[in-house]
Amino acid sequence: MSSIIFFFIYFFVVQTTPTFAENDITWWCNQTPYPKQCIHFMSHLKPKQKSEFQKMTIQIAKERAIIAHNNTISLGEKCQNELEKAALVDCLTLYESTIFELNKTLNPTKNNPTLFDLQTWLSTALTNLDTCQAGFVELNVTNLIPSIVSNNVSKLISNSLAVHSNGHVSTDTFYKSGFPTWVTRHNRKLLQASSIGANLVVAPDGSGNFETINEAVNAASKRVGSGRFVIHVKSGVYDENVVIGTNLKNIMLIGDGMESTIITGSRSNVGGFTTFNSATVAVTGDGFIARGITFRNTAGPQNHQAVALRVSSDLSVFYQCGFEGYQDTLYALSQRQFYRECNIYGTVDFIFGNAASIFQNCNMLVRKPLPSQENTVTAQGRTDPNQNTGIIIQNSRIMASPDLKPVIGQFPTYLGRPWKQYSRTVVMESFLDNLINSAGWLEWSGNFALNTLFYGEYKNFGPGSSISGRVKWGGYKVITSVTEASQFSVANFIGGQSWLPATSVPFTAGV
Repeated sequence: MSSIIFFFIYFFVVQTTPTFAENDITWWCNQTPYPKQCIHFMSHLKPKQKSEFQKMTIQIAKERAIIAHNNTISLGEKCQNELEKAALVDCLTLYESTIFELNKTLNPTKNNPTLFDLQTWLSTALTNLDTCQAGFVELNVTNLIPSIVSNNVSKLISNSLAVHSNGHVSTDTFYKSGFPTWVTRHNRKLLQASSIGANLVVAPDGSGNFETINEAVNAASKRVGSGRFVIHVKSGVYDENVVIGTNLKNIMLIGDGMESTIITGSRSNVGGFTTFNSATVAVTGDGFIARGITFRNTAGPQNHQAVALRVSSDLSVFYQCGFEGYQDTLYALSQRQFYRECNIYGTVDFIFGNAASIFQNCNMLVRKPLPSQENTVTAQGRTDPNQNTGIIIQNSRIMASPDLKPVIGQFPTYLGRPWKQYSRTVVMESFLDNLINSAGWLEWSGNFALNTLFYGEYKNFGPGSSISGRVKWGGYKVITSVTEASQFSVANFIGGQSWLPATSVPFTAGV
């Protein structure tokens, strides 16, 4: 391991003026995690400096992703049943998203994108491909997986991540008025205002522009420009599955409170849906904001994976929202996400995914699971050590919901388990009630990922916060330094200083 670290440090500190050897693509490729694939696909290129090589790695990954997408389309005729078709449809959507993210990294519309931006978009591109493969496994239709994954695209994106990584968490952002700075002043006002002038109103009694959310979203897709577009969803229970697509940027859904405005569905894995496609609401358009709404999946614990909300919207914010389900309630799939003053209900892995996500001042309410199940609050899905992703829970409360309290001793509850090799979760400055098992964390499968994960705890309190009986894994750490804890703050971990102020959602910048 030490020799690998040395190679990466050396690669990123050497002078970029090339020697004769450095004009050889082999020299550059040997500094990546997958030099064989790099050399094979880039043998015709001759980068003269690091910045050229960085762009070339992304360009090659994008070209191969386009070919892989086309090949995936051709697999449609090989599908033998509806489950294979369902998984394949997800893969096509996810490949399209990967191509979109790679193109955004190569040709950003944002002025002066930061290294943190590039890492986020590349991390998302890689997560999409992992999610594609997972769908076939979940539905137990794995015949097409070799054809889906034999294209080297994931390894090429990992190479791009490695050459864009500086090995550190971003520290170039700040807070303003309690929000990361990526929340603009305008968006902060929208989130905190007592009344907002909406572009469209949805009301089930016909008093608005539309009676369903999908009608309003469809109308929003026809608007001119991509400025903030506000949809007021009045009190009511909306039984519909909603998709806010990549082309719908800066959409804001405002409800009348998480107990009043509820979007509900019942798709599940047992019902024939992939976890990805089981979501009641799915959001991919960047800059999404929700306030005062509950996202619900009523499939119940017996139907296993059943998502209430899936999010892969970059710079998205959820303020005073509810998320209700059992297994896999909140799918924080990818990109940068911020949750404030939210209530999240669930049982197994009920906050999961591979976003760079922070939960502040939230309530995690653990429900009664199936008789054979153990509760796990998180299952973080980081697959590459250079992805800038993780789940951060700060100033929050993890407690039993009313249905679990009478039988709390029958169902062990853990803070998380490692879904993927480099799973990263930090719980800090939070109240942990007596439902938390003394070990704190649960294995996924034997010794898998126990030394490569990063699980941290910092200044937690409450009856479940004692660290004396915690796991002894190589990747688990009790954080004692405020400097180290600050790496996982809103300011540093999701670059919140540059975008949250615009949303008007309050936030705590540091620790």
